[in-house]
Amino acid sequence: MTEPQLKTIMIADDDPGIVDAIEMLLEFEGYHVRSTVNGSDVLLMTDLPDVLLLDIWMSGEDGRDICKKLKESEFTRHMPVIMISASRDIKQSAMDAGADDFVAKPFEMNELLEKVKAQIK
Repeated sequence: MTEPQLKTIMIADDDPGIVDAIEMLLEFEGYHVRSTVNGSDVLLMTDLPDVLLLDIWMSGEDGRDICKKLKESEFTRHMPVIMISASRDIKQSAMDAGADDFVAKPFEMNELLEKVKAQIK
């Protein structure tokens, strides 16, 4: 019997504290986690994660622009993107950018886990 393949979650957020907290939570739940504090790294990925957690406000970059580029590319179009922001009132603009879901900071860890599970096919 083969081991089930670990699902990979990529976190792109310029706040190392947020990245560490989400990383620990997801690893505890059995996910393989990769992370970056540089949003443009996401556009250079060749090994796609099962779900991308993408912060909207990153230094020098807008996660919504990154999300639009990902959803326009044939290679990354089908990758689920959950956008994260401290600003609750921009959920609609995140969804308009092509996000598959949205989580407002501060978020409940259970809420984040449920949203991640819902996006994994």
